[in-house]
Amino acid sequence: MPVDTGFVARHRAARNMTTRDSRQRVPAVVIGAGPYGLSTAAWLSAKGIPQRVFGDPMESWRANMPAGMYLKSVPAASSLSAPEPGYRIEDFRAARGLGPVGDLYPIPVEEMIEYGKWFQERRVPELEQQKVRSVRAADGLFAITLDSGEQFLAENVVMATGQVPFSHEPPELGGQFPADRVSHASRHHDLTRFSGQRVAVLGAGQSALESAALLHESGARPMVIARAESLAFGGPPVTDHPAERPRTVRIVKPGSPLGPGWSLLACSYGGVAYRHLPEGVRMRLLHTVLGPSGAWWLRHRVEDRFPVLRSRTPRSVEVVDGQVRLVVADPAGRTEVLDVDHLLLATGYRVDVDRLGLMAPELRREVRTFRGAPRLSRGFESSVPGLFFTGLAAAPTFGPVLRFVAGTGFAARRVAGSLAAGTRSRR
Repeated sequence: MPVDTGFVARHRAARNMTTRDSRQRVPAVVIGAGPYGLSTAAWLSAKGIPQRVFGDPMESWRANMPAGMYLKSVPAASSLSAPEPGYRIEDFRAARGLGPVGDLYPIPVEEMIEYGKWFQERRVPELEQQKVRSVRAADGLFAITLDSGEQFLAENVVMATGQVPFSHEPPELGGQFPADRVSHASRHHDLTRFSGQRVAVLGAGQSALESAALLHESGARPMVIARAESLAFGGPPVTDHPAERPRTVRIVKPGSPLGPGWSLLACSYGGVAYRHLPEGVRMRLLHTVLGPSGAWWLRHRVEDRFPVLRSRTPRSVEVVDGQVRLVVADPAGRTEVLDVDHLLLATGYRVDVDRLGLMAPELRREVRTFRGAPRLSRGFESSVPGLFFTGLAAAPTFGPVLRFVAGTGFAARRVAGSLAAGTRSRR
């Protein structure tokens, strides 16, 4: 996307000229109260940077993830990040009188939500449970408008809005469909509403397979439609704790927050180096490292439980007489027509700055992007000075670890460090 370099220069100059009078502006605003927003806020407060944090704690986890789901990440890789000890998920469990757990324990989403709220209450008590209506550039700063109508200025803004705005619907499906007939998996918290219905689930990853399992267990009649030739499931951990694995196994496949293996180790800790890879390589790795697969504990809830059509590509979708008619094709080009009550798109997410509607259009236009994702500095700052992106929006720059809670530490430390350095330089 072309960028008005004059805009950026004027924005930077205006920021420098207006820094002397801080009475009417906030040094930092964090938008979002999921794992990345809360972790960033914790690190900013530790750096002594005055901030305002907005959002409903763990809102997208409560509203956009199905009840009864489990995290694919193991407990050791599922903690939010704080600069001091005492806020990891094991600390939460201990505080609630729950015992320690290892890699063989899938975390229920309800437990993760309670942990996030526990973290927020203790580490980010300043959270304001209000929604930000808009963010726009204003003379080198950012004009923030809340749903309450309050307006104020901010020097820096951290966008930690999660993955829901980037829900991806395959373009070959085309057109707009009634939400009660075709919807993305991220739009549903309660899958029991589909009890008794025929539901086609498009996808082959964890979201698709677990959604289908939950649908089946809720009395629906799911059918999985996958492009892949076969479904993939991870293998169960050899032991409950990575350090207990035989030494030879640890050498061949070292442990990491993303799982065992040298490539996963590199992606877990090599975010800075990942940023310097060619764009095409970065995007390919983002979608192939930890590609579509189900967790090991999900296999028995999927295999032989409901139909799975493999090697199928969707050709078209239409709603006919209140039913969804889906046409799919096999590798030989042969087509078949499937009539169902609902089509559930478990087709993942694609970062696209233009889909962040709370950012004013003129501000979105000034963010340099590649394939829709913001180009970010090593400190997570975009081409617009003072505008930062974290979480999934930063994954195309720093790698697949930013798709998971495990990336909160890397991201929060760098964002806070960058803001602290910038704040000091303007004093």
